[in-house]
Amino acid sequence: MVYVIYFDNAATTFPKPQNVVHAVQEAVIIYGGNPGRSGHSLSMKTAKAIFDTRQKIADFFGCEVENAVFTFNCTHSLNMAIKGILSDGNHVITSSLEHNSVMRPIHELSRRCGVTYDLANVFEEDEDRTVLDFERLINPKTKAIVCTYASNVTGTVLPIKKLGKLCRAYKIKFIVDAAQAAGVLDINVVSDHIDILCCAGHKGLMGVTGTGVMILNNIDGLHTIIEGGTGSLSVNREQPDFYPDRFESGTVNTVGILSLYAGLEFINSRGMDNIYAHELGLCQLLYEELLTIPEVKFYIHNLKKGHKVPVLSFNVDGYNSTEVATYLSDSGFALRAGLHCAPTAHEYLGTKDIGCVRFSPSDFNEAFEVEALVEHIKKIVKSGIV
Repeated sequence: MVYVIYFDNAATTFPKPQNVVHAVQEAVIIYGGNPGRSGHSLSMKTAKAIFDTRQKIADFFGCEVENAVFTFNCTHSLNMAIKGILSDGNHVITSSLEHNSVMRPIHELSRRCGVTYDLANVFEEDEDRTVLDFERLINPKTKAIVCTYASNVTGTVLPIKKLGKLCRAYKIKFIVDAAQAAGVLDINVVSDHIDILCCAGHKGLMGVTGTGVMILNNIDGLHTIIEGGTGSLSVNREQPDFYPDRFESGTVNTVGILSLYAGLEFINSRGMDNIYAHELGLCQLLYEELLTIPEVKFYIHNLKKGHKVPVLSFNVDGYNSTEVATYLSDSGFALRAGLHCAPTAHEYLGTKDIGCVRFSPSDFNEAFEVEALVEHIKKIVKSGIV
């Protein structure tokens, strides 16, 4: 087996903590019943384990337990939130740094039912200017602001609390994509004034792939985009109107959900601040080591704690980002190149034609691995790839 130094944790965290691995195994061996679908002991035991995870998620994000909805990924959560809130003739505001998980549902609604949208600029060094740019776009038809908590390309953290207060002042809904922030930054939907928080379970929350969470706060009348069996009110043809059943049609991903319980246990025991400091420190190390090389270009101004998540993108002059990442892959390093499913962000950065190489470490990476990466990037600059 070839040893790979993995720096692609913004896509999915790897490796997973050992307790997550054990939880997955235990879920398959012990929790085999279909939760909420039967009255036998195995089903009820599994349902209790699902509820315990839901409670842990609710405590983690500051919501009521019934408002923690399990989904299959952050994209699933965002589609339910965006399409559940917006309807014919509504206007929505998003940012210049968005992932396609936000942009494509909004664009589809614009094509299908006349939803209109605008993009607010994000000013990395000026939170108030960013908020003002969102505010100037609000009009009488504006129903919601939908934006990322932190960019998956630049790592830039948006002024979420200020935007939440803005939404409260204008009585519009606030939907937040926390794919890169959940499990890394402290998020509380109440104090942050977030109406719907959408999270990936397989990234900072340390769960396995195929897991996501939609956290509801201050939300009534959210429309469904999927209906079906919930194990509750089965005699009715109408979808249940209570949470979480309203949004959890079909059998849930028991194995994935129980991996989330273990992931949160790991985060709580290790300390989220400690994880964040370690990962951001590795970004800082790479940044400082490469900053003196003129051929390496970064797309940030600083790596201040609280203003960035541990994501650092760069390019090497004379090369497409894919060429650099392929060379690094052949040398034993896993980094992601290209547009990162966020062409809007790359348009904003001016990198749509070449993309970026993205470095995103985890709590399991070490400084010596970053130093090894630096040496290989230096080889590219000095000797070329071909």
